[in-house]
Amino acid sequence: MKIYTTAPLEDPRAAKDTFAQLEEIGYDGAFSFEAKHDPFLPLVLAAENTRSLRLGTAIAISFARSPMNLANLAHGLQSISGGRFILGLGSQVRPHIEKRFSMPWSKPAARMREQVLAVKAIFARWEGLAELDFRGEFYRHTLMIPAFDPGPNEFGPPPVYTGGFGPLMTAVAGEVADGFFAHPFNTRKSMLHNMLPALDRGLEKSGRTRDALDIICATLVVTADEEEDFQRVVLAARKQLAFYGSTPAYRPTLDCHGWGDLHLELNRLSKLGKWDDMTHLIDDEVLEAIAVVGPRSEIAGKLRARLSGIAGGVSLTHNRAPDPSQWADVVSELKSAR
Repeated sequence: MKIYTTAPLEDPRAAKDTFAQLEEIGYDGAFSFEAKHDPFLPLVLAAENTRSLRLGTAIAISFARSPMNLANLAHGLQSISGGRFILGLGSQVRPHIEKRFSMPWSKPAARMREQVLAVKAIFARWEGLAELDFRGEFYRHTLMIPAFDPGPNEFGPPPVYTGGFGPLMTAVAGEVADGFFAHPFNTRKSMLHNMLPALDRGLEKSGRTRDALDIICATLVVTADEEEDFQRVVLAARKQLAFYGSTPAYRPTLDCHGWGDLHLELNRLSKLGKWDDMTHLIDDEVLEAIAVVGPRSEIAGKLRARLSGIAGGVSLTHNRAPDPSQWADVVSELKSAR
């Protein structure tokens, strides 16, 4: 199992030291994400200050950019990193695309599928494998003159991964992507019953088998050395899961366990702004089904049990208590079991 994490970057200038530290700890790869800062720029610093760490966006907001823009960014980072870059894309939600980025939104799964195919068509042109003649419903790329053609990438075109949760977006990854980022609001049961069948439907469309797709599961980790710290991290995890659970798009995970009524109550309370009341509804059973919880000595074993037969990679995460440097022992134990 490959071990990844998302680097906590409040200041993109910290990427130089943060990614180098993650490489020293032993992570196989580390990601940037799109929140307060562009996710591509910190990876330039990361690439120049690491040697073996895989680097990627998990995720960059796909619909805020054109396929040509994404292809150019990815081509450059693949070169700068020496072939270590993963172009990770996600859709975001309609209000952000239309009201924050002022970009069009329609048929998100179909648009994501087409965007990945368009990026790959541009890569193929630069690699000298085909003329650029991409004509889709949402994107059209038919012009590439020598002045704007970077030519073949010394390290080959970077892989394209997509993130998703719903069945349509998940199936898109199976059909056209090189890898899939699974959302942390999943349980082993929901991944077996919801996620993998959707991926398989996409893979069947493209005539591929599951071993053609790299699956990386973002997994919420809840652990600490001291009891006081452990309770703080547990509370932060309950808050995060309450937020996710109140969102209709994430209800299928709860439904998979017969917890649909929990979603209805969380959603009702969220509309009233009663966030503390929501937090208390995430009991230990729900917490331990979605997150990996326990003493540090148990985390590696629980992660292996959670993802065995499902994913080839795990991304250790805790958005509300982020300090991936504290998981060095977990990383070491996971690597020793390979």
